[in-house]
Amino acid sequence: MSRLNAHEKKTVTFKLNGLPVRADAESRMLLSDFIRHEIGLTGTHVGCEHGVCGACTIQVDGAPARACLMLAVQAEGADIRTVEALSPGEGRLSALQAAFKRHHGLQCGFCTPGILMSLDALISARPDAGRNEVRDHLSGHLCRCTGYVTIVEAALSALDEIRREVKSNV
Repeated sequence: MSRLNAHEKKTVTFKLNGLPVRADAESRMLLSDFIRHEIGLTGTHVGCEHGVCGACTIQVDGAPARACLMLAVQAEGADIRTVEALSPGEGRLSALQAAFKRHHGLQCGFCTPGILMSLDALISARPDAGRNEVRDHLSGHLCRCTGYVTIVEAALSALDEIRREVKSNV
């Protein structure tokens, strides 16, 4: 077995927001640092760097994951989404983003990208989720500015809007 060198670079290949990525990463580089500093997508924030605050939450193969707890080389072959993928187009907001805006679900915005990624995963997996599931899903996120009332209301509003849209398309 070969010994790893901390500064040795490995080529990592994965899908990021629907686009292929192939780049070199140091073997100990965190995925959050790789996304922000090597790829240049700064929407993923880094707070505690211990997986506690949830600011760095992204989606890995559709499930929420803490980018600060994952090495970039562990992303090999994964399908990764960051907050930049939520917008349906230039200058447009997703139903969840628009609900956050309407319900004042953000204040300083530092924790918001991670919360949005967790809630987006919940909405995709459980479009019939209710207040308790939304609250449970937010339990891994720390917001020091707004409290959680407006965030929960925004998530419930987005869920209602998405359900109405699905019904109108049937």
